Amino acid sequence: MLIIRAFFTLAAALLSFQIAKAQFNRVDYACVAFFIVGTLVVYIFYLISRLKKTPLRTLLGGFTGMIVGLFIANLLLRGAPFVDLFDNPRTSFTLYLLVYSLLAYVALEVGLKKGDEFDLIRSLITKKCDDQEKIVDTSVIIDGRIADVCETGFIEGTLIIPQFVLHELQLVADSADSLKRIRGRRGLDILKRIQNQATVQIHITEEDFPRIKEVDAKLVALAKKRDAQILTNDFNLNKVADLQGVRVLNLNQLAEALKPLVLPGETLDVMVSKEGKEPMQGVAYLDDGTMVVIDHGRQLVGETAKVIVTSVLQTTAGRMIFARRQNGS
Repeated sequence: MLIIRAFFTLAAALLSFQIAKAQFNRVDYACVAFFIVGTLVVYIFYLISRLKKTPLRTLLGGFTGMIVGLFIANLLLRGAPFVDLFDNPRTSFTLYLLVYSLLAYVALEVGLKKGDEFDLIRSLITKKCDDQEKIVDTSVIIDGRIADVCETGFIEGTLIIPQFVLHELQLVADSADSLKRIRGRRGLDILKRIQNQATVQIHITEEDFPRIKEVDAKLVALAKKRDAQILTNDFNLNKVADLQGVRVLNLNQLAEALKPLVLPGETLDVMVSKEGKEPMQGVAYLDDGTMVVIDHGRQLVGETAKVIVTSVLQTTAGRMIFARRQNGS
């Protein structure tokens, strides 16, 4: 593609050189035409590459703004008495061209900046009053629990998948590390599974922030732009989003809140899996991953035992249960 563009640019510049030389019979004019046309063609190719990355709503906003600017310029110049003061037609034409160009450019800039705020069709058709969009990050896709939560109906509505998140997920799936590659491909399978569910809709957006390099910062910027929530299990992203006023749905916090409540004095049936750090201690785990430290449970490693809860310790890393052997176990 680059070779084709270079060939087209050179051909257009050479053609303009020949036309200018034949028209004015001066080499200096022909060189100026060569330079101007070549630069113009390069700039046009640059604009095309930028337009490919620009969301459709932004393009529509810019086009609408330019049309409005030209319309306003026409109204102003149609009844402007000062235009007739110039006897020279070239001066009048220059004034017309200046006013039209200036107003069209200003309106174009405003339309490009405000185009994202006028997504009325999507708002009227797809957005309900109680349906706030949720932007999904890479970590929660790879984790996989989001598919199960969506199937239960606790998460519904529209899930926004940014293109830069898909790109990051694809990089993980193509990683040379076999473990990362498995996780990435599992994440792609999870997305396919969510797409087949009736309770949620998947919307892949091309919106990006080229000046922002970090994916987490892009997610926060997109959430603020769309007034959406972020669905994640990344602790650091959770904190950054909270600081910037973006609401976060953290699956790890949900899982922690859904853990069954265990009180001192209750009896548990657990499988003692290994020895503890302290002498005579045994360690077991509940189905949700909660660690149970059993006093005098070292002899029970590899066995199922009944234990009595003595205390529960809540830490930043999670919950830890302390227990003792039930008499006769």
